[in-house]
Amino acid sequence: MIKFLDLQKINLTYQQEIEDALLQTFRSGWFLLGEKTKIFEKNLAQYIGTKYALGVANGLDALRLIFRAYIELGLMKPGDEVIVPANTYIASILALSDNGLVPVFVEPDAQTYNIDISKIEEKLTSKTKAILIVHLQGRIVFSEELKNLAQKYNLKIVEDNAQAIGAEWKEVKSGNLGDASGFSFYPGKNLGALGDAGAVTTNDEKLFETIRALANYGSNQKYVNIYKGLNSRMDELQAAVLDVKLKYISHENDTRREIAKKFISGITNPKIILPENPADEKEHVWHVFVIRTEKRDELQTYLTEKGIQTIIHYPIPPHQQEAYKEYNNLSFPITEKMHQEVLSLPISSVLDKEEISAIIKAINEF
Repeated sequence: MIKFLDLQKINLTYQQEIEDALLQTFRSGWFLLGEKTKIFEKNLAQYIGTKYALGVANGLDALRLIFRAYIELGLMKPGDEVIVPANTYIASILALSDNGLVPVFVEPDAQTYNIDISKIEEKLTSKTKAILIVHLQGRIVFSEELKNLAQKYNLKIVEDNAQAIGAEWKEVKSGNLGDASGFSFYPGKNLGALGDAGAVTTNDEKLFETIRALANYGSNQKYVNIYKGLNSRMDELQAAVLDVKLKYISHENDTRREIAKKFISGITNPKIILPENPADEKEHVWHVFVIRTEKRDELQTYLTEKGIQTIIHYPIPPHQQEAYKEYNNLSFPITEKMHQEVLSLPISSVLDKEEISAIIKAINEF
């Protein structure tokens, strides 16, 4: 069986370093808000290129906290609108609705799967306060047009960087392109923890200090609460593991790029729509390798029978979810067609040559 993602094998690559870091943390007797978290935050900020980084409990909380902080700072209020891609994971939408903000959906670019920047301006109203860009599947979505649009209308750009750590646009890393960015370190991410974890990066000191307090029960001094905050803190064990793995993220991403190239050159079945490899390969870190076909379900069943695990990212778009009944009447044909056709193939730094060849061969024979 070729696993979709062999987390055991990935983490065993760094077994000794991870075990040493965990044992050191265990013996320290300090498990929250300690040195391991501070060190990881410092190293993450340095890697991304931002002034500040804050470890939080998970990726959803990272986004929730960013928007909550903007509300606390008086820059947004419940009822304000935020531009968001229609083709995204539901966490992007939850972060808005949890804060009383209204998502305004924009269709994706058919080639990149990311928000179509050319369609944003027509969706802006007097209530629009931000654009939430999602670097979906590991590919950056950014342009001078987007930057100029945000400046023209005085909009915040918030990055959902759950899937694209290490990607670059003109030598600037994702997580340092907008005003603030939310990261997820869910175990299956390119930089994955051994449980849930997330982070926020920004260059805005006031925003950072507000988020730091909000994530700690709304407190910046023990037992003194200035906000109605959350309990969303990265623990020391996850910080220790992530700091070990952060050193290897460039290797992880480079390996994924090489595998993606092999898939793109090797898969020749005319029934398969392959993802686009950007002209600047640094713009993509291939968190997932997504193909499309009208016979998606048949292909998935066929590959399962061949011993190849696949996953659908994602079967139902946010606007069609029961949780968001108020948007069920909306129509986004490009998004909906994608969700009917997409299929993610195995891709990671531990996928070997034989497995890559077997995947290509199986798809070409479908």
